[in-house]
Amino acid sequence: MESAYKLRILRRSTIAIASVVFVEITLGVIVGSLAIVSDGIHAMLDAVTTLMLFLVTRASLKPPDEEHMYGHEKFEAIGGLVGGITLIGIGILIIYEAILKILGGQNIATSIEYVGFIAIGYTFCIDFFRVRTLLKARESESSTMKAGFYHALADLSSTIIAFLGFGLATLGFAYGDALASIVLGVLLSCLSVRLVWNCGMELTDTISKDVADLVGKEIVNAKGVLRCGDLKIRKAGGKTFVRATVQVPDYMSLEDAHNLSTLIETNLQKALGNVDVAIHIEPHEAEMRTEKLVEALAIRIKGVKKAHEVTVTQADGKLYITLHAEVDPKLSVQETHEIAEKIENEIFGTIRDIENVTVHIEPFTKMRKGSMVDEKEIHKIIHKAAETHRQDFRIKRIITYIADEKRFINLEGCFTREISTEDAHTIISNIEERIKEHFAETIVTVHMEPE
Repeated sequence: MESAYKLRILRRSTIAIASVVFVEITLGVIVGSLAIVSDGIHAMLDAVTTLMLFLVTRASLKPPDEEHMYGHEKFEAIGGLVGGITLIGIGILIIYEAILKILGGQNIATSIEYVGFIAIGYTFCIDFFRVRTLLKARESESSTMKAGFYHALADLSSTIIAFLGFGLATLGFAYGDALASIVLGVLLSCLSVRLVWNCGMELTDTISKDVADLVGKEIVNAKGVLRCGDLKIRKAGGKTFVRATVQVPDYMSLEDAHNLSTLIETNLQKALGNVDVAIHIEPHEAEMRTEKLVEALAIRIKGVKKAHEVTVTQADGKLYITLHAEVDPKLSVQETHEIAEKIENEIFGTIRDIENVTVHIEPFTKMRKGSMVDEKEIHKIIHKAAETHRQDFRIKRIITYIADEKRFINLEGCFTREISTEDAHTIISNIEERIKEHFAETIVTVHMEPE
């Protein structure tokens, strides 16, 4: 597991660098080399920092809880930030001590210089071990692993500089040891400033433009996505959190929308690795719904009097459309077939990803639209429809209203004599049919009760 690997590497690194502290400070003091002592001080603080990184990483691997619903990954950035600031302090301290040594004219003990080379040789071995074990951190998204790698790299560089400075000092160049310490301090500070900057950006939820463009491209390129909006991205340690609103066609089913969301999450995992994705699906903000668009396209064709009963269905990622088109009853079958083909071509040319369009041609009838009829006329037609059965049925109340562009007519009536349920249903059905003959897009419901 990656989490176990992180902890194991940081634990080994802590133990290794702690051994360097004892060797370099002890032998550096004996030989009188500021470069070696400085490297030992660096190793001591680095050991404390690495131990802290180990503890922070272990805390960051805890699962989400009620207080940290996004998990504990941010602790890694905190660890990297503190570790980087510590390294900056170390670099400044080394530079300060080197300047004091130059001004004071201190020299190393040349009679036992081999002691210094023993300390440097041992440190070289430890540094190579740490750099090799933390090498993968260059490609890791973990701030603590990067901090650990930077520490190890800085240690190796400082050991090389300490070796050069101490070697020059043993050869007679008095200021070689101090100058090497100054170079070491500058190098350490530059690496640490970059680490502090990156961790600070992560803690303030700053995301790079490259990552934002990559996420947006992966979402928009998923088949079925019309538009991506309200995109939010944040990083926490090695995990990337993505939140986005995706607009899809209004005919997309719940199952297809769920499959699309899963596809987007899979694509982002391939692109970013450890990612937590939440996709909100909503219908596309088009000028009109697809059903109304199909109806408008059909009406545009010459010879079409009316279009209705439009259905738009998506199955297995394919779009199927059916509709009824009313034409002049006197047209020939050949003429109506040509009109149907024009309707299909118009729809195929306007709406994308269509698998099939089926047009049902029927003769045009001049029924009046329920929502456009005067209330008094409705009552008159209803009473006329019930007049045939006035000996058996009497209307008590008429309720009409419009919803979803349809007229609803509810009748409450009673039967004046004892008749069977079958006969009563026959009378009511007859009344309903006679009313529907006069109105289009009207739903009639009759409630019956005894006198």
